[in-house]
Parts: sequence; structure tokens; C-alpha cells
Amino acid sequence: MSVTVRVPTTLRTLTAGASEVAVEGSTVSEALDNLEAAHPGFKQRLLDDAGGLRRFVNVFVADDDVRFLEGLNTPVADGETVSIIPAVAGG
Repeated sequence: MSVTVRVPTTLRTLTAGASEVAVEGSTVSEALDNLEAAHPGFKQRLLDDAGGLRRFVNVFVADDDVRFLEGLNTPVADGETVSIIPAVAGG
């Protein structure tokens, strides 16, 4: 299944500046594995040592945060969009 991954500006150096990348995957995990295969460096920036999402990284399937779904095992439908969004903090 082909999905579109939206890449934040801070990670576009890994995609030669592309803001969106098409990859295969039926779950968020599979999509991120294929993103890593095509554009090495994503996993170390997105995942912690235990293989979970880093605290400051948010991943959405459509408009839903995967942390409130099935995490990295969240299914992704063909043609769906996965968005990587770094957390923003301030005061």
C-alpha cells in the first residue's frame, strides 16, 4: 500500500528537500521502515533506544495522533497521509 509521509522542515535534509515522500506500508511502523530504507537517518531521529517514538516527535495518520491509536502498529490505508510533526515547546 502506498502512503504519503509528510516530512517536517528539520528533517528535509534527509529527503533532498522533499516535503512529502511516497513509501509502501500497511502500518506506521512499515511506512517508517521503508522511509528509513529510502532515506537513511530517520529512525535514529524519530525512535528512542527501545524502538518507540521519542517524546518530542508526534506522528499522525490523517488527523489522529498514533499515540492514541495503536502506536507504531496503527494501520495505514492505501493513499493515506502520515505526518511527522516535531513537538514545539515554549514559554
